[in-house]
Amino acid sequence: MNASLPMSEGVAGQASSAKPADSLPAATSRTRHSATVRVTHWLTTVAFLALLLTGGEIVLSHPRFYWGETGNVNMRPWLNLHLPSSRDTVPTGYGYVLPDQNGWSRYLHFEAAWLAVGTGFFYLLYGWFSGHFRRNLLPAPSDLSLKALAASIGKRLRFAKPGADEARSYNGLQRLTYLLVIFVLFPLMIWTGLAMSFGFDAAFPLGVQLLGGHQTARSLHFLVTILLVLFLVIHVVMIFVAGFRERMRAMITGRIDNVGTAAPAVRRAKLDSGANTCGGLTL
Repeated sequence: MNASLPMSEGVAGQASSAKPADSLPAATSRTRHSATVRVTHWLTTVAFLALLLTGGEIVLSHPRFYWGETGNVNMRPWLNLHLPSSRDTVPTGYGYVLPDQNGWSRYLHFEAAWLAVGTGFFYLLYGWFSGHFRRNLLPAPSDLSLKALAASIGKRLRFAKPGADEARSYNGLQRLTYLLVIFVLFPLMIWTGLAMSFGFDAAFPLGVQLLGGHQTARSLHFLVTILLVLFLVIHVVMIFVAGFRERMRAMITGRIDNVGTAAPAVRRAKLDSGANTCGGLTL
């Protein structure tokens, strides 16, 4: 014998009008990053980490920085890192000398630098001719107001998770930061790196003179590296705040869920379907 439990008129109406969860469209995804952006992003990441590792080893050969054309142990540096050196001719105050790894580190540093330069040049061509810079990096006039920038900075300092709209597009602060890194810091890093080479000085002496000499180029190279490392740390922290899995998926596959559309509807439908099943339990 089958018997149905009585249902109120409101519940019965909801049961008759509710759609099964399976009949609703599943959560869709859209393209967030093109293949070119993703490939150049990861190539630049590999190159920068290699440059950072080898550059640190090169610094250990003389962990002092000077301004001007020349610098040596008989001159007063503007910055002394107080680190042990891999050269016994550099007085550091330590009673030992680190193993000299300057050979392979310089070789790999140059190789990684050319990888970064080639990748960056290709990215610039793509960004210009495809409209990527105009669509995704050029900030709107409203994003440049002090009020908008202060609100965005305050939100980042509070480690507030970005909204669904920011998952599909960069905010104003991100756009300005990326423009600074792409068009100021990275070109300055390449310029100062080349200016430390005597071969570059022989071919383009003006490029070294404009910077103020070889040692000034080395000091600026170090300072720009600090800024890029700071950017990298903040970038990674913000990825974790925003959602590591979603952001990594977008930069690897190029796809991101259409947050706030189909997925919540599916969840609500499943809850309604579960509630109506309990109300109309068949014995």
